[in-house]
Parts: sequence; C-alpha cells; structure tokens
Amino acid sequence: MQLFILGATGQTGTALVDLALGRGHHVTAFVRSPHKLAPRDRLAVIQGDPHDADSLAAALAGHDAVLSALGTRGFANFRPHTLVADCAASTVAAMERARVRRLLLVSAAVLFPLRGAQYAFFRWFLQHVARDLAAAEATVAPSPLDWTVVRPPRLVGGDGPYRASVAALPEQARPVSLAAVAAFMMDAVEQHAHLREVVGVAR
Repeated sequence: MQLFILGATGQTGTALVDLALGRGHHVTAFVRSPHKLAPRDRLAVIQGDPHDADSLAAALAGHDAVLSALGTRGFANFRPHTLVADCAASTVAAMERARVRRLLLVSAAVLFPLRGAQYAFFRWFLQHVARDLAAAEATVAPSPLDWTVVRPPRLVGGDGPYRASVAALPEQARPVSLAAVAAFMMDAVEQHAHLREVVGVAR
C-alpha cells in the first residue's frame, strides 16, 4: 500500500513508519523536519506544514490511507492548544480534494467517560490535550471519510500485544506500547477494519 504518515518524527509516528516499511508498504512521511528521518527504501520524505491543506492535498495524490500520529509534547501539553484539531481540519479537507478516503487518527483514552478518582485526575491533568483531541474527533466524525479513531491509555516503550474494544477501553486496560498501537493501526488499514469507529486499544 501507499501510506501517508503525519507526525512521523514523533514516538508513535516512528513506530508506524518502522512497522509499515517492515510489512513491505511504501511510506510518505509529511514532516516539518526531514533531517530527523534517515533515508530508507520505500520511504519518501516531504517537508511541509500539516496545517496547510493545499500542500497536503498535493502530496496526498495516489495514496491509499493517511495515518495521523500528530500531537504536542512536553510543556505544550499543559497549555491551551489546537494543534491536532487544526491539523485534523486541514487533513480532512486535503483528503477530500485528493480523493483519499481512509484515515486513522491517534487520540487518547482520556476521552472515554471512565469513572473513578484516577481517571478524574488524568482528565484534569490532561485537560488541554483532551480538549484538542475532542475537537479533532468532532471534525473527523461527520466527514465522509472512512475513519478510525484510536484511543490508547498511557503509551510506553517496548513491545507487546494489544487488545481492542469498540467505543470503550478493554476491561482491565493497562498501558500499551507504541509498537502495539502501531500494530493495531496497520492491522486496521490492511484489513479495512473498524471503519467509522472509535476504538480503545490497550494491553
């Protein structure tokens, strides 16, 4: 497949690039900083701003799917921001222009209506992240695209399996590895599964 990855220099995006190439797909990484990606077979790197729908649409032509792992890092998580929501809007517009229908978007389990003091704390702690992701999902959901929203809990390093549940976290969910989230997304793309569904992915 011809896969288009946003956020390819982040931790989840790096795992996506590695797995997609490992499974024999062709990957286009649309990034602000191309120097962060080493040259590899079947990897095309395009410098661009994911806020720019025109640039996205031009680069998207001929691709089978878009996998977005965009997100803020560090202290930016604790200030009001609209990065993912703004880029979701430009991505949806660009995909419609380029006639690419398949979109997978990494969100977060904090958006599930989970009960308990622990979850209430995380909703407060990640309030700005949650607001941005909720707005991004609200942009994607009514679009005509074949979207899948992926909501993992805390992401960790290493490897390991994943469990997936539609519209909820799997029971007794535990932190899930970056590689496992990437594996779920690649499985969903290859199997054309979970169309127009929000999926909780955990260990």
